Amino acid sequence: MDAPTRTAPVTLTHRFADAVPEMAVAWRADAPPAPALLVLDDALATELGLDPAFLRTPAGLAFLTGTALPDGAQPVAQAYAGHQFGGYNPRLGDGRALLLGELTAPDGTIHDLHLKGSGPTPFARGGDGYAAVGPMLREYIVSEAMHALGIPTTRALAVVATGRDVVREQILPGAVLVRTASSHLRVGSVVFANATGDRDVLERLVDHAIERHDPGIDPDPTATTPTDRARALLDVVIARQADLIARWMLVGFVHGVMNTDNMTLSGETIDYGPCAFLDAFDPGAVFSSIDRQGRYAYGNQPGVGEWNLARLAEALLPLLADGTDAAISVAQDALDAYRPAYNEAWSAGIRAKLGLGAAHEGRDEDAVPSLVSDLFDLLAFARADYTLFFRHLATAARGDTDPLRSLVADPGPLDLWLARWLALAPDPEAMDRVNPLYIPRNHLVEEALAAASDTGDLTLLHRLTDAVRSPFTERLGLERYAEPAPDAFGPYVTYCGT
Repeated sequence: MDAPTRTAPVTLTHRFADAVPEMAVAWRADAPPAPALLVLDDALATELGLDPAFLRTPAGLAFLTGTALPDGAQPVAQAYAGHQFGGYNPRLGDGRALLLGELTAPDGTIHDLHLKGSGPTPFARGGDGYAAVGPMLREYIVSEAMHALGIPTTRALAVVATGRDVVREQILPGAVLVRTASSHLRVGSVVFANATGDRDVLERLVDHAIERHDPGIDPDPTATTPTDRARALLDVVIARQADLIARWMLVGFVHGVMNTDNMTLSGETIDYGPCAFLDAFDPGAVFSSIDRQGRYAYGNQPGVGEWNLARLAEALLPLLADGTDAAISVAQDALDAYRPAYNEAWSAGIRAKLGLGAAHEGRDEDAVPSLVSDLFDLLAFARADYTLFFRHLATAARGDTDPLRSLVADPGPLDLWLARWLALAPDPEAMDRVNPLYIPRNHLVEEALAAASDTGDLTLLHRLTDAVRSPFTERLGLERYAEPAPDAFGPYVTYCGT
C-alpha cells in the first residue's frame, strides 16, 4: 500500500489507559501486508463523526487497521480476567485485539474504537493474534441485525482484509474487524482489578465505569463514598444485563460463549463468535462447537447471566462494606434484584410479541401466564420455527391461521391454544412491530461467509445485511430471507474463530 499522506481527521483520547494504567499495555497493531476494505458501515461512520470517503483512502485504511493513528493516540491492549465455562482464568486480556482509543461523536457520546485480529499482544497466550475473514464478517452481519432489532450491542464499523493468510484447520484469508462500543469494560475487567489486590485500582476502575456509562448516579463524587459508587454500579449493571438477556431470549438469540469476559458493564452484547439464532424452538439448543456440556444453551442464558453477575459482586466485595459478612449481605441484596428485573423484562416482551402489550395493560392478568407457559410447551414439542411462528401469529390474528398451522405436524393442540389467545383480542399491527421477519438465519450467514471467504464475492453478504437492517418490514424479493433452513442444511455448529 502507498504510504499514507495524512492521518485521520479525528482525535482519539486515552481515558481508559489514563484511569487504570495498571490494566493497559501500550501496543501497536501489526501492519497488514495488503489491506483492502471489505465492508464499511457508512451510516455508523457518519454518526461517529468519521468521513466515509476518507476511510476508503489508503490513509483511511491505515487508520482503520491501527497503523497510522492521529497524533496523541495511545493504543493499548486491555487486561481482564474471566471465568471460561465456569473455570477462572486470572489473565486473559486483549490477546488479538487493541483499543485504539476513544472518540467523541458529534452528539457528544463517547465510543471506543477497537480492533480485533490486529496481531498478537502480551495477552495472546500462544495464539497468532490474527482473525479470518469469515468470523469477522459474521460479527458485522449479526451485530447489525442486533442493532436493528433494538438490542444493545457493540457495532462493526468496518472489516478490512489484511492480505495475510491465517492458519486454522485450513489456511484462511485474514481480516481485521473495527469495532465500536460504549466501552469494552467487562465483568472480567472488575475481576482483574480486584485480583491485583490493590483497592485503589478497583476504586479507579469503578469510577471510570461510572464516568463512562452512568455519570448521573454520581453527580458529585465528593459527596459519595467508594461504597456508594460500587453499589450503584452493581445495581445498574444487574438491571442492564437482566434486560439484555431477556431481549436475547425474546428473539431466539444464542450467544454461545457467555464467559464473564464477554459480559459488558454497559449492557451491550459483545463477541459474536459461536453465536446463532434459533430455527426450530429448542430450550436446549447449543450451536457452539466448544460448549460440549451445554452450559450456554439457549434456555440456560438467564441463569448464566445471574451467575456471571455474582462474580461481579464478588469482585466488588472490598468496596461494598467494611467486613466480609457485611459486604456479602450487600452483594446478595443487589443480586436479589436480578430475577425480578429479568422476569419483568421478559413478561413485558412476550406480551408484546403476543399482541397483548400496553393496550391490554391491566387486562387478562390471570389468563396470560398460563397462556405463555402452554405456548412454549407447544413450541418445544412441535419444534416449530421460532421466528416464523410469532410472525405468523399476527396473520392468525387477522383471520388466516393456515401459515401458522403449517409450521406444526399436528395442529390440534395449536388450534386449542389459538382459541384461548384470540379470545383476548391481540393486536396484529403491534405484533408486526416487535416480531421480526428477517433475522440472520444460520444457513444464510454460512452461505454469505463461504462466498466471501472462498471467492471474495460479497454479493450475498450485502443482500443479507440489507434484509436484517429492516427486520420488521416485509419486502418483495426477500422471500428466501424469511424461510427456514432447508432440511439438507442439517444440524448447525458454530466456531469461535480462534
